[in-house]
Amino acid sequence: MLNKTYKFKKTALLFALAGALGAQSAQAANWLMLQGTEKDHQGPRAKVWGFVQADYMQTDDTKLKAGPYVGKSAAFNQLGPQLTSSQGFNIRRARIAVRGNNFPLDEKVNYFLMAEFGNNGITTGGKASQGQLTDASVTLNHIPGARIRAGLFKTPGAEEGLQGIGVFNYVNFTNVTDRLVLERFYDNAANNTGRNGPVSAFRDTGVQVFDSFRQGDWEHSYAVMLGNGNGLALQDNDKHQDLYLYASTEKIFGDSKGPRRHGMKFFAWMQDGKRTLDDVGTVDRKRSGLGTTYWDGKYRLAAEYITADGMIYGGTKGAGTPADGATFSVFPDEKATGYYVDLGYRVLPNLELNARYDMLDAATETAALHRELQTTTLGAQYFFNKKTSLKVNYEIRNIDAPDLPAASPVHDILDSLDNRVSAQLTVVY
Repeated sequence: MLNKTYKFKKTALLFALAGALGAQSAQAANWLMLQGTEKDHQGPRAKVWGFVQADYMQTDDTKLKAGPYVGKSAAFNQLGPQLTSSQGFNIRRARIAVRGNNFPLDEKVNYFLMAEFGNNGITTGGKASQGQLTDASVTLNHIPGARIRAGLFKTPGAEEGLQGIGVFNYVNFTNVTDRLVLERFYDNAANNTGRNGPVSAFRDTGVQVFDSFRQGDWEHSYAVMLGNGNGLALQDNDKHQDLYLYASTEKIFGDSKGPRRHGMKFFAWMQDGKRTLDDVGTVDRKRSGLGTTYWDGKYRLAAEYITADGMIYGGTKGAGTPADGATFSVFPDEKATGYYVDLGYRVLPNLELNARYDMLDAATETAALHRELQTTTLGAQYFFNKKTSLKVNYEIRNIDAPDLPAASPVHDILDSLDNRVSAQLTVVY
């Protein structure tokens, strides 16, 4: 069965390569093209760039009202990644990168390198370091309609993960993206005391065939990737590879370009892989989603629906903090669904108001584990210029256990969840 699955994934990659040979490609900007290619005959051989994001966050640090850690601080009210304080400043991200193309021997080859020095899930966890490689890829642009990207890079998938974080409209990800798509890695399902490496950062090491095609005002894009399924680790840790599929179509408004291009996009994606846990063995990890984005310079809309089947992240057991001995939970065989709706209104050229609702229905197959997470985020962004902005968010958070009896102490534990205030300054250089 393993050999059949492995052959299918390789066949899908080769099929996409062969099927696109005759297509004509376009250079208009989208996430696949922005991050994977450079402009023909225009890109420098080495362009150094990066960004810094400094945060402040705060909750009321409400203590747990029940359970084994009653009276203790709750992990869900502490600030990541250390979970040791309910308020404070943090350098969330500090990244430096270099990219380029137009080499003397072959102008159809471009590269992308980036490293993270901030304090987040990338630079913490077992085997992580304060200076973690996040991207190292080369793109070959020789075949019309089928560019080939190889190395470590963002996987085609959920919009919040695929888009550039420097232009992300909120401080924190939605619950559905954070818990279902942003992968944490553990050695086993039971008794997890800490991650055995960095979070995936929506990245993997592998080979991707992709391109975009312009037809009038519409741009169609696709990507097929085969990766290790091991996040930022450069090598595989088992004999299973992940298959990633992505397709989008976008109506472009006018001649706008770049990461905030005006347009209306529809997209769908799928990820299919397996993970190996020491105490369970091989388990499935399947994700899929579809959504839309709209931005015309004044009004913005984004919505996405995501499903998960197989291994999912379950948070901390008993909601206590690791400092008090709480461990993390991984559900090897569960299901989850979730969605978000995001609205933005540019009231002034430099000021945008934001409102986002997201809902995650997690671990739906087991009554004792079933949780519903809902967050309404109200925010504002002020743009000092094209490369410097300030975001302020207020998150109204709620967690329910809908299948448990009213007398269950779990309800009191979940009732300890606080709302969260956050501010973030972003500077791109």
